[in-house]
Amino acid sequence: MAEVLVYVDHVDGVVRKPTLELLTLARRIGEPVAVALGAGAENTAAALAEHGAARVLTNDASEYADYLVVPKVDALQAAYEAVLPAAVLVPSSAEGKEIAARLALRIGSGIITDAVDLEAGEEGPVATQSVFAASFTTTSRVSKGAPVITVKPNSAAVQAAPAAGAVEALTVSFSEKATGTKVTARTPRESTGRPELTEAAIVVSGGRGVGGAENFAVIEALADSLGAAVGASRAAVDAGWYPHTNQVGQTGKSVSPQLYIASGISGAIQHRAGMQTSKTIVAINKDSEAPIFDLVDYGVVGDLFEVVPQLTEEIKTQCRVA
Repeated sequence: MAEVLVYVDHVDGVVRKPTLELLTLARRIGEPVAVALGAGAENTAAALAEHGAARVLTNDASEYADYLVVPKVDALQAAYEAVLPAAVLVPSSAEGKEIAARLALRIGSGIITDAVDLEAGEEGPVATQSVFAASFTTTSRVSKGAPVITVKPNSAAVQAAPAAGAVEALTVSFSEKATGTKVTARTPRESTGRPELTEAAIVVSGGRGVGGAENFAVIEALADSLGAAVGASRAAVDAGWYPHTNQVGQTGKSVSPQLYIASGISGAIQHRAGMQTSKTIVAINKDSEAPIFDLVDYGVVGDLFEVVPQLTEEIKTQCRVA
């Protein structure tokens, strides 16, 4: 069976959910070989093996933390040359897409970004994408070289599939450009206790209709009752009501949760581009003509300050009963 390289996104050895999703997709087209880099790389082996990694290639050099992107590309290229895989899968984050693009250029292969599904094909892996602000769904494959594919979070269910997960040291020779951009400082982001926006199974977002920063407490209360992440439209972010890191949309973050609840969001194309691939969409807006209602699975025409608190209380009541 052909091998498939999977780039591992982890924090000090704790594997993030999008990587486990990649392993599920990798098993459809071959035998997963994981590539874990940086501090704690060897500690990822157990989780990766549990989810289907036949081998785990590790390298814990300090360059991955001290410098930006290029050392990781050097390592992934070394892994590619050692394995000669049928495909390379990378999580579709901002960094992941840069790594994938640089790798594809180096190895002379085609690249597909922001895939939402992946299947085996007679002439190579076939990726599904949502394009043109999610107005169309396309299927495509790379016609030159081993495809490098980035996959959006929440595109596949995490499935356990125990495998050997044999840990092997990856030998990496860093290029001169690897030390071209140095990280001079890091500031940890303050934790809210909520899920990461791009990885969350449920996202509750607020827009212009929230009316002010202080009113986002209503959105946060609903999110907390559901164990959800909090998002915001560009209008709310530009007004300074919520941090830019929580913006959902074409110039913010793309999300694809199981459930997306939009409150006080009109549904401008910029926002739709970032959430239209959500599995189930619910909108709450007092304007019955809002464009968001053309997109939703369920719509509530009403004042969010009446509807959302009632919904939050009902969820809490159901949880207490359960």
